[in-house]
Amino acid sequence: MPTLAAIDVGSNSCRLKIAKVVSHQLKTLAEDREVTRLGASVFDAGLISPEAMAATLRALKRFQRAVQSHGVDQIRVVATSAMRDARNADAFRAWVKAETGWSLEVISGLEEGRLIHLGVTGSEPGTLGVAGGRVLLLDLGGGSCELTLSEHRRIKETVSLPLGAVRLTEQFLPIDPAPADGLARMRQLIARELRRAHRRIQPGRIPLVIATSGTAAALSDAYAAAKNGKAGLKLGGKPASARASIRDGVVPTQAVCKLARKLAKLPLPARESIPGIGPRRAEIIVAGAEVYAQLLESFSLPGFRYSPLGLRDGILAQMLAEQDARANVHREFEHERWESVLATARRYGVDPRQAEPVRAHALQLFRELKSLHQMPVEYESWLAAAAMLRDTGKFINHQGHHRHTQYIVSSSEIYGYTQLQRTIVSAIARYLGKSRPQPGDRAMRNIPAEEHEAVRRSVVLLRLAEALNQDRASDVLRVAVRVYPKRVYLELRQGRTGAELELWSLRKEAPYFREVFGRELFVTLA
Repeated sequence: MPTLAAIDVGSNSCRLKIAKVVSHQLKTLAEDREVTRLGASVFDAGLISPEAMAATLRALKRFQRAVQSHGVDQIRVVATSAMRDARNADAFRAWVKAETGWSLEVISGLEEGRLIHLGVTGSEPGTLGVAGGRVLLLDLGGGSCELTLSEHRRIKETVSLPLGAVRLTEQFLPIDPAPADGLARMRQLIARELRRAHRRIQPGRIPLVIATSGTAAALSDAYAAAKNGKAGLKLGGKPASARASIRDGVVPTQAVCKLARKLAKLPLPARESIPGIGPRRAEIIVAGAEVYAQLLESFSLPGFRYSPLGLRDGILAQMLAEQDARANVHREFEHERWESVLATARRYGVDPRQAEPVRAHALQLFRELKSLHQMPVEYESWLAAAAMLRDTGKFINHQGHHRHTQYIVSSSEIYGYTQLQRTIVSAIARYLGKSRPQPGDRAMRNIPAEEHEAVRRSVVLLRLAEALNQDRASDVLRVAVRVYPKRVYLELRQGRTGAELELWSLRKEAPYFREVFGRELFVTLA
């Protein structure tokens, strides 16, 4: 069974999780975390400091030793807000690549929210059984805050706000204790960003709010300590019998607001002494607590329940879904990813019903020519996405629309596809006109050389699928495929409107087919 690893390079800390696939499920083998403050200078100066780079790289090298000792088969390393904002992010990515051999993938705020949702709803108890299946996920990191509204484990809306605890601390609270003017300006910014969130997310009555990441854990622990009389903070309520009983329950909004106000008045040593907060979290807890207090009040939420799950769990769940069709998460992941493709098509004026025959023929050719093209299995879904999105460029201009398609697909937020995967899909959709893939092309230069041949072969299949659908309104052709050692036959079974145009279009593709696959292509009518 394969062993997988996920690394989350956050603005405040780096996290590692290693899991083994056992009976189509993930079994955790190891976890690690290190506070590196990668975003500390980014949100002020726009650059990652050399010190933060070095600290993060030391953590990654330690993670690498753990990855090697567990014999990990596949690893994915992602970075979030600090790397999205830093002007020298590419330099740090190159340094990580040189020192570890890992490709550091920078994901968007929306993709971050989607992966957190995947990780939490797949494993957190109670997310499916709540009334109406409605859950609001809150993830407050060092650089950003992701809010995700979920119904029956499906994302309804996601928004990413620049309200990370490190970001706000650097911008508004540079001295300790927190200055009154800084607190006032920070609260104004939080309120403004939350008003923007209200335009996107209108949760109504939410029976379950789940919060992830370090700030939520610290607030939950601080509340538990106060309930047990250990923190010197009086937040009201009956004493709890054990800290775990609080961690597993809800931290009320009223308690969060009281805690935020009290923390803002305390100097750093006093904050450090509160159980559950600790030295490093105490430096940024004032900003984090204020975001939670305003957010819970703004959305009229009763409180939150802390979950230790997060981004790295979503990364692992997606890795499992992509390679194990029998895993429970596979079907939900594929459905969510395809719905995102359809939503992108509609956004740019493509009718999925009209694109469907091309997609169906592309998949038929992929499956029936598998012995010939020998492409990895994941290219099947990438080819389907390219078929559905191939005309999105017409939204910009019909002239040269293939170039516009490449830009739109590679730049769009398509859930479930990494930047590299979107780049491959965009390249497959790009070459449906007169041009052919070349290594130095804009569409190909960011694709690893070892993938170029598979892209070329996918382009051929999509060109054939498009040739089979020459402006046909409803009379979709059926095609039979026969593969021989030196030639391939496509036998068209024409409908009531004939197939002369398709026959001519397919025969035009024969020379390129021979160039890519080394076999003759013969097209006949049944």
